[in-house]
Amino acid sequence: MAQRALVVGWPSFVDGIATAGDVLGMEAAREELQRAGLPCDMAFSPVFRPEGLRLEDAEPARYTHLVFACGPLHGPQVAGLHTRYAHCRRVAVGVSVIDPADPAASGFHVILARDGDGAAPQADLALHPRHPSVPVAGVILADTQPEYGERGRGDQAEADLTRWLRGWDCALIPLDTRLDREDWRLPYHPAELEAIIGRLDLVVTTRLHGLVLALKNGVPALAVDPVADGAKVTAQARAWAWPAAMTIDHLDEERLSYWRDWCLSPAGKSAASRTAAAPPDSPLRSLRRAAGL
Repeated sequence: MAQRALVVGWPSFVDGIATAGDVLGMEAAREELQRAGLPCDMAFSPVFRPEGLRLEDAEPARYTHLVFACGPLHGPQVAGLHTRYAHCRRVAVGVSVIDPADPAASGFHVILARDGDGAAPQADLALHPRHPSVPVAGVILADTQPEYGERGRGDQAEADLTRWLRGWDCALIPLDTRLDREDWRLPYHPAELEAIIGRLDLVVTTRLHGLVLALKNGVPALAVDPVADGAKVTAQARAWAWPAAMTIDHLDEERLSYWRDWCLSPAGKSAASRTAAAPPDSPLRSLRRAAGL
């Protein structure tokens, strides 16, 4: 029988929680074994990765090795692996050993622990592998706007936009322009929100101020006006002469992808920088005269 390994972890179980560290640990174990010439499969929960190999479909007879990577060794799910893959050489790597006598731990032939085995702690597997960087996009979505009546399609805009976003390999950061003194997850001062926006590669927004704060800080914005026929978002895009804006009437994935790519291109970044350096006039210039001063 040709040798082949199955790499599993807590993200392999149906009710397992998939963390970034867990998945990185599994990927690191797979890559190291494959570099040594041992072909590997990874099994994931269908809840987390429905297109991948499911643990229940990973036929035991196909494998000579079972590798459990990352996470604590405890509980009946891990213990059950020793029965299902009894004929395999079973190795745990980058794990926490809470109780060496726990059947979940004692069933492994070898445990390469990160902590809890009485030896000096070892570095966690999440330090491997090093993935190429991806863009970081802030997502600022508008609340319901009843003042626009039937023209307001905020729910549709949010659903279409977020569905498109999930298909893009990008780090997405949900942001809110609302300020709050008590909730630490929200900014208290506008400067706090602008500090985050200024560090982004792109802002995707259905809010007027998502567009303005992005351009003010030299960050490209992909703006969608959630009001049919356009309202304040498209008006603001015209005021800034910013091209990467569309209305809910003309929202489609091809157009979104085109403007996203433009925003992230040198041309889009340069345009945002120029716009920040020379913003449009605002009514503030006329405020003193209007106030009779």
